[in-house]
Amino acid sequence: MSIAPLMFGGNVLGWTADEATSFALLDAFVDGGFNAIDTADVYSRWIPGHTGGESETIIGRWLQRSGKRDSVVLATKVGTEMGPDRKGLRAAYIERAAEASLQRLRSDRIDLYQSHRDDTGTPQEETLEAYRRLIAAGKVRAIGASNFSVERLTTALSASRGKGLPRYETLQPEYNLCVRGAFEAGPEAFCLEHGLGVIPYFGLASGFLTGKYRSKADLKKSERGEDVEKFLNARGLRVLAGLDAVAARLGATPAQVALAWLMARPSITAPIASATSVVQLQELMGAAHLRLDAAAMAELDQASADSPSRRRQPTTRA
Repeated sequence: MSIAPLMFGGNVLGWTADEATSFALLDAFVDGGFNAIDTADVYSRWIPGHTGGESETIIGRWLQRSGKRDSVVLATKVGTEMGPDRKGLRAAYIERAAEASLQRLRSDRIDLYQSHRDDTGTPQEETLEAYRRLIAAGKVRAIGASNFSVERLTTALSASRGKGLPRYETLQPEYNLCVRGAFEAGPEAFCLEHGLGVIPYFGLASGFLTGKYRSKADLKKSERGEDVEKFLNARGLRVLAGLDAVAARLGATPAQVALAWLMARPSITAPIASATSVVQLQELMGAAHLRLDAAAMAELDQASADSPSRRRQPTTRA
């Protein structure tokens, strides 16, 4: 499978974007030359009155209406709690959850089916065997892992080799200019060594890297404002200043620069980002056409380092 360098984050569909807006966003994304859509069965269970599956349901209705199923790479996830007996990575549950996702998506296949969160109480061989059956049945094309440690990825890949089972082909970690340490400390090198694609979520740090949150008063600007308060510190403001400087030189926006920084890193396949309006989405898609030179990368690396004096080597795509 091949995807464009930006994935659309489906967490907003049915939450901060109603059905009509969601359809417009998905149309604009595909018509703009992009093809990868990420969602999960649990989206958006956190909203009062929602039970999960809302995002998948909207995508399914859009696919049926638009006829664009063959134009998209559809990624969803399983494992996060949907109810008391609907969680984890046991084989029976995965197969039941896959059928439910396929029905909501109105599709005969899931292109990338991901373990949303690790389930240490289930043998990895059991999970991978369930995926093997789904792949053999043509209901899943490839599998990925989200929020897995290097240790667990290592044992999963070992089980795949030893048992002739499908292997995780992607990792979905949290990674952006404000959240770097956990991924760069181990998973990044592992993914490069083993050829795993990386599709990081929160590419814009829940919207903080757009630059619209610069004080506590700004947190009221959206429903996700409370999620970015943790970035309103000296380091976060330093990152915004770095984005502002690079964006001004390149005639771009801070959001475009933040995504372009991710796209330029050799380990990254495509960052995931969400939008709630077509105007916002068009801005984000512009990041795919933005090229950061070594000086810009170094400036952003330094601005986002753990301390101002900590310098990093420039990072550019090989």
